[in-house]
Amino acid sequence: MPSPESSRWPCLARRGGELVLDVVVSPNARRTRADGLHDGALRVRLAAPPVDGKANAMLIDWLAGELGLPRRCVQLLRGESSRRKQIALDAGCEQDVARWLAATLG
Repeated sequence: MPSPESSRWPCLARRGGELVLDVVVSPNARRTRADGLHDGALRVRLAAPPVDGKANAMLIDWLAGELGLPRRCVQLLRGESSRRKQIALDAGCEQDVARWLAATLG
């Protein structure tokens, strides 16, 4: 059963013992920022090229910084070479992530 925090956001779900954030990435942007929802996922524009894992590394670093989490609590689950990705987050931060989504996306 989804929690009230994650049920408001189609991009955020609790699966088993982990919190999963669905993300669609647009690389080579002028600056890195969240840019709304797209097809049930958080759209993130990244100021990094999709070469040699640079975009994935920037996404992980940026999300960790935005959410105030240590980098080790933000891991790429799926989508290493795809624009659509799934990110595993520390399960204890669900309310913080939902608040960040509300503040960032409105």
